[in-house]
Amino acid sequence: MYELKSIIEKLKDVISQEKKGVKVFDKDVANALAIPQTTFATMKKRNSIPFKEIMEFCAIKKLSINWLFFDQVVDMLAQETEKYFQIRYFSNVRASAGGGAFTFDEGYELLSIDKTIIHNIIPRGSKELEAINVDGESMEPTLQDGSIVFVDRSQTDINRNGIYIAQTTAGLFIKRIRQRADGMIELISDNQAYSPESISPDEIEIVGRVVGNIESL
Repeated sequence: MYELKSIIEKLKDVISQEKKGVKVFDKDVANALAIPQTTFATMKKRNSIPFKEIMEFCAIKKLSINWLFFDQVVDMLAQETEKYFQIRYFSNVRASAGGGAFTFDEGYELLSIDKTIIHNIIPRGSKELEAINVDGESMEPTLQDGSIVFVDRSQTDINRNGIYIAQTTAGLFIKRIRQRADGMIELISDNQAYSPESISPDEIEIVGRVVGNIESL
């Protein structure tokens, strides 16, 4: 069991260094994680760990998430790599669930996450994982605006049921995808307020299949 109280103390150490030794309180950690203070107090009491917000904090601050959870530094991880997933987290990339124009770039953080954590989020068997953010509400209620989704880059066969990340001339999208009898590709939203969109096969590249997600608070 991961203890949120011990994680909070480590986060206080990080924040304290930035504040040059000024005493840091729980409210400062809540602010750093962009979590309302009352919500954070309830989470601490219930030992409910905000994985999404911690992942984003680690990516921004270039911290090892395994140091926070397991006191493990990079050298230790190198000796036990079989126990960890390596995930590229594109914290600045948002795949549109509505209609934006975002693309992958090289601005990612490499996260080493213990398999006991990741298997609580995604099914076993996924190996080529990347994590990006959801922007928009067209995939609600399945995927919420602001959630982090885990993408398996090895799964690009749209004949399988599921939600996919697709790179198009209009940007990066998260949709259910199917090929029609006439060869056109349909991008389908779970939110019934959004109509399906059609696109030519030569204007789309399947990036991967969404295999898990962490919802925003």
